[in-house]
Amino acid sequence: MRRQIPSITALLCFEAAARTESFVQAAEAMNMTQSALSRQIKLLEEQVRQPLFDRVRQRVKLTSSGRLFWRELVPQLEKLETTVLRVRTHDHRGGSLNLGIYPTLGSRWLMPIIAHLSRQHPEITFNTITYLNNAQLDASNIDIAIVQGDPSWPGFDVQHLMDETLVVVASPDLLEKPTSAVSALWDYPILQHETRPQSWNIWLTSLEATLETVPGGPKFSQFEMLIEATKKALGIALVPRVLVERELTDGSLIKAHPHECTPKSAYYVLVPNAKLGIKRIELVSKWLVEEAGCSNGARS
Repeated sequence: MRRQIPSITALLCFEAAARTESFVQAAEAMNMTQSALSRQIKLLEEQVRQPLFDRVRQRVKLTSSGRLFWRELVPQLEKLETTVLRVRTHDHRGGSLNLGIYPTLGSRWLMPIIAHLSRQHPEITFNTITYLNNAQLDASNIDIAIVQGDPSWPGFDVQHLMDETLVVVASPDLLEKPTSAVSALWDYPILQHETRPQSWNIWLTSLEATLETVPGGPKFSQFEMLIEATKKALGIALVPRVLVERELTDGSLIKAHPHECTPKSAYYVLVPNAKLGIKRIELVSKWLVEEAGCSNGARS
């Protein structure tokens, strides 16, 4: 059955007239005569069976039906334009790429990798989009996402990026040397990440230790703030080791307890199913997985 869709020319004429409130200016923007634009809009009004404009002297005003049509049409035209641009560069290695990631993982782990990749592939422009938790992930806004958790993620192609190792850290100003006694940790304030309430229980379970209630403490929405608070000797914290490699190397943080644990949940690279096969996305996602493997191998 034939779709009941007006011509794209008529829709663009309507959009231009609605935006400028002038058939004269709209015709100039469309590079056509005013009479030709008027015919397109008349055909459109006949197809939707509603008047879309009121003619007021030298200007035109949208009717209530016109305003409804305008609100509904503009996002669809923008989406269509985005689709055309995406298809145009589908088989190109170059172009822009939206990469979604958590803020601290992005600044501490991803940026050095992207800097290296950008030097090798200057034809790719990287845009980063950050989110604080997986619920904020929007497949329509990203080309590649890096997340931590447990599969599955419907609508995405999923590749394992790297395991996550949890380590308890403290400032040497707060704790001179690591302690092997878990109970000794509770003598200090416990700093926590608000979206990781089970981290301490996971760490304790891996030690075959139990604690009815982990001592409460200040909560932070981002690991960057949590790490900085720990460096300022405000307490001890349990964090992914990948985020504090720099501090453990330069000595601004030390391991408060020697035990490290690797939970089942890990980091993954996600690509929306609708974007599979785009060359630059394939190149970058493959690169990320390879770089994660190299960095883990170097540390081990």
